This record gives sequence, structure tokens and C-alpha cells, in this order.
Amino acid sequence: MTFSLIARCAKTGQFGMVISSSSPAVAARCAHVRASVGAVASQNITDPALGPLLLDELAKGMPADRALLAVTDGRQHIDYRQLLVIDALGRTAIHSGRQVLGIWAEAQGKDCASGGNLLANPGIPAAMIAGFETAKGHLGDRLIAALKAGLAAGGEAGPVHSAGLKIADKLDWPLVDLRIDWSDSPIEALETAWKIYRPQMSAYVQRAQDPTEAPSYGVPGDE
Repeated sequence: MTFSLIARCAKTGQFGMVISSSSPAVAARCAHVRASVGAVASQNITDPALGPLLLDELAKGMPADRALLAVTDGRQHIDYRQLLVIDALGRTAIHSGRQVLGIWAEAQGKDCASGGNLLANPGIPAAMIAGFETAKGHLGDRLIAALKAGLAAGGEAGPVHSAGLKIADKLDWPLVDLRIDWSDSPIEALETAWKIYRPQMSAYVQRAQDPTEAPSYGVPGDE
């Protein structure tokens, strides 16, 4: 019910993920990023607890493939899960269990990995990789390009209704955490939210770190 891509920006060290699904609020359950550690997609009959577990293994210094093995080996119901992992060096690993739903596929590229289930066709993850690798600009721009490429290639077998973009930079909390939890055009709405949020992004970081040096809030009553 999902197609997603996880990635690392080699220039900034940021980690990010985009995802879309026919289910509501997909990013609330499936998107996991941690500064200086990595990113994880936990999808297909989702167990959200697997995301933090995998990030904990990466934080110990494990490469993506060993972290994935540490979490999946012998775990109950793991055949129902699809997991994508990227580590601090941009290495990736994917687990797609035998009970993954419908047409499913996976693909890996430089500093990125993509996977999906209940897809319109098996070429969606490869299209997302190509969309990401050919896009320019901020990691968020490239992630949105990947999501749009997946949709253009066919996306999910049915209509999608939710989407999310999540990016970790240097702080304990995400630099970007944008979600469209229910919409008839969630990817378009997510792109709009990103375009609005991006110019304000650094100001929110500044307000957290030192509000005395932060720019004006720009809202009625702020003088």
C-alpha cells in the first residue's frame, strides 16, 4: 500500500525519506530518521517499532546490512514487513518478506534506496531512484522529485491519499517533518507544503537554538 525512498545527502550529511500510500497518515507510522545515524522505512503491514530499533543498531556503528540482519533475524511476523535502511556512509539494505502485498519491488542507488508494495507495476522503485539521482537542489527537493517520479511511473495500484517528507540534519529533532494525512492529491499537497516551509526552515532552527537572534515571527501582533 506504499511506495517510498530513503536517502543521504553526501554534501550535507542530512538523511531523509519520502513516502505515499492509499492508507491515511502513512508517514506517522513508516518514516524514521535520525541525525548523523541514518534513515529507515518500515512499511507493509507496518510495525512502527522496527524503525527506532534499526536506528539504534545503526547508532552502534553497524553497517546497514548488519543492522537489518540484527533486527530481522528470527523476529516474529518479519515476513509481513518491508524495511529499507541507509546508514551514515550511504550504504543501503532492504528486507522484503514473503508476505509483502501485491506487486512489490525494491531498488538501490547511490546514497538511496526505494521500495514499495501493492504497486501498479514493478518499475516504481527504479523510477524513484532515477528521479532522485537526476534531481538537483536541497535534499528535500530531490526527495519530492523522487516521489513525483514514482507517481508518474504508476504509483500504487489504487489512488494514494497520504504522503510525507522527513529530514534529519544536525539536531535531535527533524529539520523537516511534513505530512499530508488525507487528501485526494497528497503528493501535490506535500510539494506545496515543502515550498512554503523551505524558506522558513532555518528560522525555526534559529528560534530553537537562540531566540534572541531569531528573525521576526511575521504574524499579527508580532512587533
